[in-house]
Amino acid sequence: MTPLRVAYVLRVFPKISETFVANELAEMRRRGVEVRILSLRRPAEALRHELVARAGLDEQTVYDLREFPVTLREFRPQLLHAHFATAATAKARELAAEIGVPFTFTAHRYDLYDKAPSDFADRAAAAGAVVTVSQANLQHIVKAFGVPAAHIHVIPCGVDTERFRPDGDRAKPPLIVCVARLVPFKRIGLLLEACAILRAWGVEFRCAIVGDGPCRDELETARARLGLAQAVELVGAAEQAEVLAWWRKAAAAVLPSDSEGMPVSLMEAAACGVPAVATAVGGVPELIDDGVTGFLTPPGDAGKLAAALERLLGDPDLGARLGVAARQRAQEHFSLARQVDCLVALWRTLVDEGGR
Repeated sequence: MTPLRVAYVLRVFPKISETFVANELAEMRRRGVEVRILSLRRPAEALRHELVARAGLDEQTVYDLREFPVTLREFRPQLLHAHFATAATAKARELAAEIGVPFTFTAHRYDLYDKAPSDFADRAAAAGAVVTVSQANLQHIVKAFGVPAAHIHVIPCGVDTERFRPDGDRAKPPLIVCVARLVPFKRIGLLLEACAILRAWGVEFRCAIVGDGPCRDELETARARLGLAQAVELVGAAEQAEVLAWWRKAAAAVLPSDSEGMPVSLMEAAACGVPAVATAVGGVPELIDDGVTGFLTPPGDAGKLAAALERLLGDPDLGARLGVAARQRAQEHFSLARQVDCLVALWRTLVDEGGR
């Protein structure tokens, strides 16, 4: 079968908080899909995931907007794809029209709920197909923007379940791990409140919060105010190998967000056999089977978050059973291989239809 040629249009590449984009691109290249990456901006951060270099993605990336038409003429892509419905999708639509090929885009979270473009429905109609990461997102797109459900394909981002797998002993005392950007909607302060409750209940634990962002200073202040300096570590941004090491030591994953699309961090935890406690928002209930692979709690409730964590930490056998089920669910529904299979099948259909 002739290899697909796909040009990705991204706002910033690579970005440490968007591991899912780099993973997707690396897997595409491994499958023989030819890719070029048109990045509207250079990354401001120095830290980057090692897989970007390992997969040769740097060499496929163009940053000069003036070079985009030249690159596309030479590469002759059959399709353009963008992540997020905002600036990258607008540019992909423009470029696709110029060279006469279809484009698709994946909608995630902020581009649907926080900063959705005013012409979202128009962009969706112009696209060959809209991809989104959860059924909850699909329902929102239909209701908020009037996009027909048949035009939307739910393809969750995936995790490399061969790399993210259980390995070694869990840390003692039990370790709670949260991997998230330190931004308001992630509600990391609620996790700190839950940790204070656990300590008041006499629960032995440590907590690692892996990620960085604008809320770091206020979280450090809250950690000091709650007397959690010895129990909670604010790790900062981390490369993927370090994130994997944290998951392999964890007894529980946690994500207390007010809003989510489909959090990849919880997929990574599940693939490593770590049960999760998370708020039942967005696509999270599609990821966590309550009572089977982890526990769902209502948003904004530190007490219920703490109670679910206490239940996991206090019963290692329960945690182990839920962890095995979480790993199985990740392999069956949230693997990177499954994600790329679905994307490639969709793109081949669009390219074939365009060629008739």
